[in-house]
Amino acid sequence: MFENLTDKLQSVLNALSGRGKLSDADVSDALRDIRIALLEADVHFKVVKEFLVRVRERAVGHEVSRALNPGQQVLKIVHDELVTTLGQPESLHTGGQGPAILMLVGLQGSGKTTTAAKLARRLRSEGHEPLLVAADPHREAGVHQLQDLGSQVDVPVFVGKEEVPALCSQSLEYAESRGHKIVIFDTAGRLHLDEEMMLELSSIRDITKAHEVLLVADAMTGQEAVHIASGFHDQVGLTGLIMTKMDGDARGGAAISMRAVTGLSIKFLGTSERLDGIELFDPARLANRILGMGDMIGLIERAEAVYDNQQAETLEAKMRTAEFDLEDFLSQMGKIKSMGPAGQLLDMLPGVQKSTSQLSSQQVDNQLLRVEAIISSMTPHERHNPRMMNASRKRRVAAGSGTQVQEVNRLLKQFRQMQDMMKSIGKRGKGRSKSSRLMVEGFGM
Repeated sequence: MFENLTDKLQSVLNALSGRGKLSDADVSDALRDIRIALLEADVHFKVVKEFLVRVRERAVGHEVSRALNPGQQVLKIVHDELVTTLGQPESLHTGGQGPAILMLVGLQGSGKTTTAAKLARRLRSEGHEPLLVAADPHREAGVHQLQDLGSQVDVPVFVGKEEVPALCSQSLEYAESRGHKIVIFDTAGRLHLDEEMMLELSSIRDITKAHEVLLVADAMTGQEAVHIASGFHDQVGLTGLIMTKMDGDARGGAAISMRAVTGLSIKFLGTSERLDGIELFDPARLANRILGMGDMIGLIERAEAVYDNQQAETLEAKMRTAEFDLEDFLSQMGKIKSMGPAGQLLDMLPGVQKSTSQLSSQQVDNQLLRVEAIISSMTPHERHNPRMMNASRKRRVAAGSGTQVQEVNRLLKQFRQMQDMMKSIGKRGKGRSKSSRLMVEGFGM
């Protein structure tokens, strides 16, 4: 999402870091370049103006002039002010006497129905028993989509053919009778804001006494998403935002602008099309990613979701004793794929964005597919004993995987180096925390 913005901000801040002392002119030049980068990323002009005023005020003061490394201090200031602009997150209302009512609103195409299923899946994994409600009975395709997604995440879906007011009342009675403590309403969307939709949404809000009215906003619509949010908030009264398609190739300025313009907190980010592709909004982590500083916490959370303690301990023991082989490596690749697109994971590693900027996410995924094809073309005996691979075996594997012998050689060489490194790390790493261990294992490093 932020690739172009990240590259430009890194270029500006790296230039400052190479200087021992910063003049007012240096700061002014840097702020001009940051302003251009933010505006090109579609950040709202008022947000850019206020952001730069705060950065300048701190950058020309004692905070920077007395710093050992002024350039790094400016980076810290930009990071801090980005966090301020993004705003602090607020928790989702899920408690109370009766069922917690969550209304999802938004225009067609914003990913509202998929987000409803993602949210239900997440809440279910946290021990809740949510109920999904198809609150747009007139759009049959939308009802079927929600039913299909509900079955995939193992969450029941309430469907009715009544008018919306009666449907809402019946769904609440159904939820209470079956002990559902959270009810998620997937409401009707339109191609644009209109009075009919707003009246219907206001009716649902009043009947259900919704605790949360969350706008699902497509981050790829740029500044238009900010206008949409303001329109919904003025007429329905929003309590928060969910930004979708954060893995897209748009400029991403809407995500930076939303909080400042609307005053509403961003509660979740949609990070992929997968049904587990939703994460809690954390301004510091998002600021890290915008500035190319990675998101190690997010990466660890993804790793922990696909590993259990026993698997981690078994694999760590293999690494310490140099028993980690290509069969294990193939298994780890499967774990990595279940964590999300490889290119997206690499972007979460500090400093990796810059080195991989020449490769698209799809190219990174394609490279991993070629590695997987090479290993899959080996016999089980060869995977357990990769050092037995001679010239004829390599030619057979290359032909079977649709690759070149040079690629097979490169993989085997890298694997030997990785084996040696992991044996060394394993000896030093006894007693590491589960999270750090998972990070090593998750990437087969």
